Amino acid sequence: MASLSSEVTTGRHLARKTAKPSGHSVRSRRARTKAVPYLFLLPWFAGLILLTLGPLIGSLGLSFTNFNLLNAPKFIGLSNYRTMFTDDPRFLQALKVTFIYVVLTVPLQLALALGVALLLNRYIRGLGWYRSAFYLPSLFAGSVAVAVVWRQLFDTNGVVNKLLSLVGIHGAGWISNPRYSLYTIILLHLWQFGSPMVIFLAGIKQVPAELLEAAGVDGAGTVRRFFSITLPLITPVLFFNVVLQTIQAFQAFTPAFIVSNGTGGPSDSTLFYTLYLYQEGFTFFKMGYASAMAWVLLLIIAVFTAANFFFARFWVFYPDERSGGRSRG
Repeated sequence: MASLSSEVTTGRHLARKTAKPSGHSVRSRRARTKAVPYLFLLPWFAGLILLTLGPLIGSLGLSFTNFNLLNAPKFIGLSNYRTMFTDDPRFLQALKVTFIYVVLTVPLQLALALGVALLLNRYIRGLGWYRSAFYLPSLFAGSVAVAVVWRQLFDTNGVVNKLLSLVGIHGAGWISNPRYSLYTIILLHLWQFGSPMVIFLAGIKQVPAELLEAAGVDGAGTVRRFFSITLPLITPVLFFNVVLQTIQAFQAFTPAFIVSNGTGGPSDSTLFYTLYLYQEGFTFFKMGYASAMAWVLLLIIAVFTAANFFFARFWVFYPDERSGGRSRG
């Protein structure tokens, strides 16, 4: 009897060990498993809320106030936005300068970057060195030192005018003359084409070589192959560069600040939008007005980005793997 009782007890213990866990324990275990990734993401969410969304919402609230950092914000409704477009000629000048800068720099820089990428796609001796040399200026795109050097180069007694004097040309005051000052900054931006160049080069290398060879066999020249095969196949890369460079051009600040000594001169010819926003917020302490300007800039960039995505469907082509052809974006 004793042995029978011990066998029954042992069987019960084995049954308990092999029994399936209850539904509650399974659910709690799954909940803990699902919570682990969010635990690792917690620092990122904290930074997003405290450092991005919080200040973003705060600046939206300040845009409806009169706030100078010394006194408490005073609600004034849409007065800041109304003043921008009806009673602030410098704001309209900043918009004009920025639009000129964007319209000129984006297509010119992309054309230059694409041309250099096509040249670097060929096999030449020291190709790696050339790629590094062309990309290097992009590493200093927001550098204060580069902007200072650029100002010295185009100063009245700078290197550019001294080189021109060697061939009998009297150079202008490139920085001090309102007719030329903006174009010196545009030239600085064009010089820093390395980043889109690298992206173009990566896209060009994805073009199937057999398509180019087949077109060459059919008698298509280099120019025809570029416009009929290479360019259509890299339009997604081109579209990416257009969107990225447009956003960056609207946010340009350091070159204009350094070249104009923070004034936007001469005669507000280099008064970029971001520079004027900086002046209103941190020189005149009009934080409410500066916040309103920041939100207007956000809306302008959003409109341009949305327009790029809308028109992309007419000229951006993506490979259609199912049909072996191409499909429009």
